[in-house]
Amino acid sequence: MVSIQKISPNSFGVYIKPNSSLTGTYRVIFISSIAFICLGIATIFYLVGATLILPFAGLEISILLLAFYLNFRWSGKREKIFLSKDKVIVEKGIHKAEYRWEEFRTFTSFQISKDINKVLKLSFRSKGEDVEIGSFLNDKEKVELKENISKIIEDLNANP
Repeated sequence: MVSIQKISPNSFGVYIKPNSSLTGTYRVIFISSIAFICLGIATIFYLVGATLILPFAGLEISILLLAFYLNFRWSGKREKIFLSKDKVIVEKGIHKAEYRWEEFRTFTSFQISKDINKVLKLSFRSKGEDVEIGSFLNDKEKVELKENISKIIEDLNANP
């Protein structure tokens, strides 16, 4: 998901995050319902006499929780891009800025390229260093991000 905010006449904020179909309490409800059904069926088999079903059901739930945790952590990624007359700032992280890149806008270029698989790659380049942005976005959102950043750069260049 890409959102643009005009902070002042000469500075813009671009906020990027991956799409997430499950949020908040819906995550807990979904995982709890799967665990309840799986453990309920395993308990019935345990009472009937199939004792090994219950430990493997617990293992299955543990693996499922780990997979959901990793997925939810990935979907918590955030990227913030601040563009102003003077600077370009890129911040990346999950809950806080774990990576920060700052450069003067006059030394920075906005790079648009395609990789071997014809996937759009967007990045800022300065002094030989590339900082890729929006790597987790789908193709449609990358095109939207490219158009929005290009428009912001044109607006900043047009204003004296």
